[in-house]
Order: sequence, then C-alpha cells, then structure tokens
Amino acid sequence: MIKKYLIAGLLVWLPLAITVWLLHAVWGALDQLFVSILGATQWLYTGEYAQHLQGLREVPGLSVVVVLLALLFTGLFAANFIGQWALRQGERILRRIPIVKSIYSSVKQVSDTLFSSNGNAFRQAVLVQYPRADAWTIAFVTGQPSGEVEAQLPEPHISLYVPTTPNPTSGFFIMVPATAVRPLAMSVDEALKYIISMGVVAPPEAAQATPESH
Repeated sequence: MIKKYLIAGLLVWLPLAITVWLLHAVWGALDQLFVSILGATQWLYTGEYAQHLQGLREVPGLSVVVVLLALLFTGLFAANFIGQWALRQGERILRRIPIVKSIYSSVKQVSDTLFSSNGNAFRQAVLVQYPRADAWTIAFVTGQPSGEVEAQLPEPHISLYVPTTPNPTSGFFIMVPATAVRPLAMSVDEALKYIISMGVVAPPEAAQATPESH
C-alpha cells in the first residue's frame, strides 16, 4: 500500500520537477548571456553609469526580457533589405578569419537547415533498425547524403538522427538505405513524447494498435 502511494506521489511531482528543471536551465542560460553582454560592454563606461549597469544584474527577469527583445529586434533588422546587406557583409568578414570561418560556417549551415520553414530536417519520424538488425527505434529524418559521401554509397541513403531516451538532445547520426526505413504517421511532437517516456506514452495511432496487428 505504501509503495502504491509513493508511486502516485512520484507521478505527480516528477513531471513538475522536470519542467521546472528545464525552465531553470533555459533561464540560467539566458541570464548568463545577459551577464556576458554586460561584462563585454562595461569597459566602455566608467563612474556612476558603470555602477548602474552593474546593478542591472540584480533585477529579476530582466536578463530574459532583454535577450528576447534583442532576438526580436535582430529578427526585424534581418528581415529588411538594409539588415540583410549588413549581415552579408558581416558574414563575409567572418568567413575570412581562419578557424572562425570553419566553426561559423558549420553552425550557420546547421541552424539554417533546422530552423528554415522550407527545410525537411526533423519534419518526419521514421522506424529504423538500430543498433542491430531486428531491433527497431524511432529516428528523425535530417536530409540526404551529398557530395563525396553520396558518391561512395552504392544506393540512395537517408540521413537520420537517432535520439537517446529520456534525453533526446543527445543521440547518433547515421545514414541508412532509403529502403531500410519505415515512415510513421505520427507527428514529430508525438514521436518525441514516445521517446522521452521510454515508450510509455504511446501516440494515438500506436495506442489503438493491437499486438496481433504487428
């Protein structure tokens, strides 16, 4: 009986604790970014104004508001002709700096692919045999191999991201034949819930399926 109540209490507090932990992590990251920006600009000011800037660090929630506003205004700036021209000039400079150009180009390409509304990355969930034959897991399509990699493959392949559970932010990148994957009707959100819950929270389609249907 005690075990039953302990499990019931765990089911109440665990989702709340994880949610709070994730929000706290995001809040901390934004706060640290705000503090770094203040630290980088503080040398420009001296005297009483510098003390006021230092005091801004103690204002609760200000870091989140400032960072979100900065992202909003940056997006507005990047959406117009002048902003796009300025960003192209900045990128041209960054691409001429050794080491920096390699890091920036890679991160820029990945972010453009992931967040572009026209991209196909993480738009579809599929079933794939991993890490061995007859062991199936859910993966997300990230694209198709290209260039030298594509030339070395004997048949059309698909690039997949295989997330780990219960933390899907870490995982494995694999390339498999296009014929080796099975597309799923579930949405990416439903697939993520399925992965994070370690298969406990089944999507509606899977919940209605019976073992005999497999």
